[in-house]
Amino acid sequence: MQLGMDEAVEIGKVIASEHRMNILKILSTGPHNVNELSEKLGLPFSTTAVHVKRLEDACLITTELVPGRGTQKVNTKIYDRIIIDLFTESTDKEKNVITIDMPIGEYVDCQAEPSCGLVGETDYIGMQDDPRAFYEPGRREAELLYFRLGYVEYRYPNRIPYGKNAAEVEFSMEICSEAPYHKLDWPSDITLWVNDIEIGTWTSPGDFGGQRGFNTPEWWTIHFTQYGLLKHWKINEKGTFLDGTRFSDVTVRDINLQDKPFISLRIGVKNDAYNAGGLNLFGKGFGNYRQGIIMNLRYGD
Repeated sequence: MQLGMDEAVEIGKVIASEHRMNILKILSTGPHNVNELSEKLGLPFSTTAVHVKRLEDACLITTELVPGRGTQKVNTKIYDRIIIDLFTESTDKEKNVITIDMPIGEYVDCQAEPSCGLVGETDYIGMQDDPRAFYEPGRREAELLYFRLGYVEYRYPNRIPYGKNAAEVEFSMEICSEAPYHKLDWPSDITLWVNDIEIGTWTSPGDFGGQRGFNTPEWWTIHFTQYGLLKHWKINEKGTFLDGTRFSDVTVRDINLQDKPFISLRIGVKNDAYNAGGLNLFGKGFGNYRQGIIMNLRYGD
């Protein structure tokens, strides 16, 4: 979870409790229901339930109904890390930076295998589980797309001024695995390519649902995918980094940003992926983040 300073204040109030932190520690070992949490914490059921509700309201855990003796509610931790940005956004644009927010429906090439589909803010686009839907003219209105295997490719205009050199390119997107309905434990190996150079594979932990995404429309049933994780890939002279951690040895020189009039980004799940758990990609009208696929391109002399 990545927070600004204002958002961090509210989350800080929620986790400034020894009991709620202990709940997160317990959920790090696996899903638990409230009875199990109550026993491990040594707290009354009613007190534990109040703490669980605070964590759920803050989107730090999720609760879903699972079959057991009848049907029971099971709690699961969503995030492993909280990042707080200790700065305020400037109203002035950063110098020597080109920012483009690409709508997820503006891909130029694709390959999709069922289960697959496109969803707009008010309805499905084309037939679901039919790869032909990915070629519908209405695909540009997509705010959610998903597939089991395949890829989507985007081309950003190359606006690096003549005589300048690319120093760093960063892509951010909200993304997760693709499971039937949703499933928190559903790993998927998602690979990125920039200008046809493979920069690495990230394993998404699951497909998130059971609690409505902040931007997900009301008509989209709660049992389906609701939101993803906001991931940042950054490529510079030192290599490729994912959320600030070194990801691969591919550098900005390797991807030859000056060679073409466009910058290509391909996102996909390979046919031979070890965890072939599909892909959900979110636009501004679905999920937790009001963005498409943002590219920040920095350049210098």
